[in-house]
Amino acid sequence: MKICIFGAGAIGGNLAVRLASGGADVAVVARGEHLAAIRQNGMTLELPDRTINQRVTASADPRELGPQDFVIVTVKAPALKDVAAGIGPLLKADTPVMFVMNGIPWWYFYKHGGAFDGRRLPLIDPGDAVWNAVGPERAVGAVIYSANSVPRPGVVRNIGGNARLVIGEPDGEMSTRTKAIADALIAGGATTDVTPRIREFVWTKLLANMSSNPLTFLGLCPIGEVIGSPVLLDALKTMSKEVVAIAGALGYDVSLDIEKAFATGGVHKPSIVQDLERGKPLELDSMFTVPVEFGKLFNVPTPMLDLMVTLMKLRARAAGL
Repeated sequence: MKICIFGAGAIGGNLAVRLASGGADVAVVARGEHLAAIRQNGMTLELPDRTINQRVTASADPRELGPQDFVIVTVKAPALKDVAAGIGPLLKADTPVMFVMNGIPWWYFYKHGGAFDGRRLPLIDPGDAVWNAVGPERAVGAVIYSANSVPRPGVVRNIGGNARLVIGEPDGEMSTRTKAIADALIAGGATTDVTPRIREFVWTKLLANMSSNPLTFLGLCPIGEVIGSPVLLDALKTMSKEVVAIAGALGYDVSLDIEKAFATGGVHKPSIVQDLERGKPLELDSMFTVPVEFGKLFNVPTPMLDLMVTLMKLRARAAGL
């Protein structure tokens, strides 16, 4: 299977090495020093107990890579406009595109059913750029649990050694294409499940991110420091209840075991904190603004989240982001 990873950063690089290790023909879209390092030395994945290096085809121009059997998009939400502009040459008539991204996905209301079926999300996909360039019928949803960083160009460090994915079709179909990519990921050592309720898993991960990330973002600290502070822990619990209420209004019963969810957080800073420190674009809308707006559609009060999201935006503005 020819698989292209569009955005070979921390998550994308992890998946690229694993898929290549499992026998897939892997190409990556990358840029700058990262691209140069991959071309020279291959892509390296550092795990706690071993290091894996795989040679993959790499280019900044999707036209050089050509049509693929499957494309996996792992960019941050602000870069979706670049995906829309460049993904065309990677697509055959039937090429699925799996979006492994944080927050509410651009396709969220595609085949959702009910009053909001087909609703567009302009804060995530301005001008319907991805909707028109990719087409929601190609979209496969994915949620990943894996803590990673890029310590130097061409190298991804996987904290804890795990990569767990849950993937699914927007309409809930248990399709052959989701089984095919799940098998490829499993062959590379990634724990992968296919679900008919992918939006439920979107909310399950959002619950952890929306509860904890505002505090780590504002404090520029790892989750361990938040959990260790009674005041911050209380704020986290309050935000958790608000997210649960939003998800519940949309029909999803999610919960958060705080001790279990953040037990391995340690000194690892969430990706949104790493992005702030490095001056990179931030996923504020897909992870915070849009989910809170969903709550307002259903008259769910979210005073703590409203406060935190406002402060996060002020902090981002002060950093020029």
